[in-house]
Amino acid sequence: MKFRTLLTTLLSTTLVLSPFVANAEDENFRVRAHQLAVNENTAEDIDAEVEFGKTIGARILGQYTVYDNEKLIRYVNLVGRSLAFNSSRNDIDFYFTVLDADFINAYSTPGGYVFITKGAIAAMKNEAELAAVLAHEVAHISEKHIVKEFKIKGTDKSATAGISQLLGSSSSSAKVAFSQAVDNAVNMLLSKGFKHEDELESDKVAMLLMASTGYNPNSLISFLERMKSKSNKAENKEHKPTHPPTSSRINALKSIAKEEGLDRIGLPVGATRFAEYAIK
Repeated sequence: MKFRTLLTTLLSTTLVLSPFVANAEDENFRVRAHQLAVNENTAEDIDAEVEFGKTIGARILGQYTVYDNEKLIRYVNLVGRSLAFNSSRNDIDFYFTVLDADFINAYSTPGGYVFITKGAIAAMKNEAELAAVLAHEVAHISEKHIVKEFKIKGTDKSATAGISQLLGSSSSSAKVAFSQAVDNAVNMLLSKGFKHEDELESDKVAMLLMASTGYNPNSLISFLERMKSKSNKAENKEHKPTHPPTSSRINALKSIAKEEGLDRIGLPVGATRFAEYAIK
């Protein structure tokens, strides 16, 4: 319980922040990102999604601590929430925080909770690369990949799907079912990873979100290309990769960029501002 309280305390402070909003060159990119998401949520579904995601987030904070850098976390929230503002999920609030871990990765849970490691930020060169990673995680949430995988619904006859019923139940079987669903979701996030097609879908939505928010979407490609060159270094071997092979992602992204007219787009990367917050 204390981890759920910690999660709420740490992330709810971002609600007072005003998101950074950049000018988009083409509103069509935002429309395209919205077209890829189909959201038919009831109020009960949203409540169940948020509660499920909050519990998963608490498990993540049980394994990793939050990086003690309030200025950086505020900055990450400004960038992340500007992307979330342009996403299809205006029915939930998004919260972003930085994990005190040196490996390169990021995670997202249903309900709008996004975590990025300080190692990932340290490996970045500009704000657009930060936006790229955050946009990918926002896309996992907007496309409801975990919600679909575990059939998270507010009311349902299935034991693992009727999350709101499980939360209000005092039976041991209901508590076990809920705990098992959370365990499986955490394992998918931290070890197994999303389905290959879900990762590629999130990459596509991320590029469109970046363009509609005013960031150069090709920064996602440049970041992955640089990470590929570092993939054999020991500092990131301590953590099991949770994404598809980088080469396949890069090739798919280049095809998406050409298909969506993003390959020659001239949007900023924000190197100067990022340097003020960069981890040395």
